[in-house]
Amino acid sequence: MDTKLKADIAESAVATELLRRGFRVLKPLGDRLPYDLALDLNGKLLRIQVKSAWFNPKTEYYAVDVRRTKTNRRNMLRERYDRDDFDFAILYIDSLDVFYVMPISVFSTYGSTITLIETDKRQRKPKSAQYRERWDLISNGLLSRKRLKDNLSNSVEPLELIQR
Repeated sequence: MDTKLKADIAESAVATELLRRGFRVLKPLGDRLPYDLALDLNGKLLRIQVKSAWFNPKTEYYAVDVRRTKTNRRNMLRERYDRDDFDFAILYIDSLDVFYVMPISVFSTYGSTITLIETDKRQRKPKSAQYRERWDLISNGLLSRKRLKDNLSNSVEPLELIQR
């Protein structure tokens, strides 16, 4: 399966999951924006970047590239996302139907790859494990952009509420 198809499947799975959870999902036309989806939260937009994980059989873990890839006929360029490019990254493991919901403030701290461990063989889980299925970070629709603390543990401090 080619990379573009994997990305389309991940984007579709994330959009479907968000719709199931009651979000109003918007899809930009084209691929010129630094995010794939947006959520309408009482008139405020929350921008979502979707990433598809791949399995590395040698190390037995899943991985996600944290860089954007731009291609033309001659070059493939990779560059880091800016903290203002989107609000959340949702990482998707297709074979397991598992989602990781990660704020940009955390996503942007990784160098080039995020490791996702789905086995209990290791004594210590990677930092990414605390974002597995963390829909609560966006589920209430009360988050406002750029208000997340840089260092999240398993909970989020109260954020500015969006006025209804």
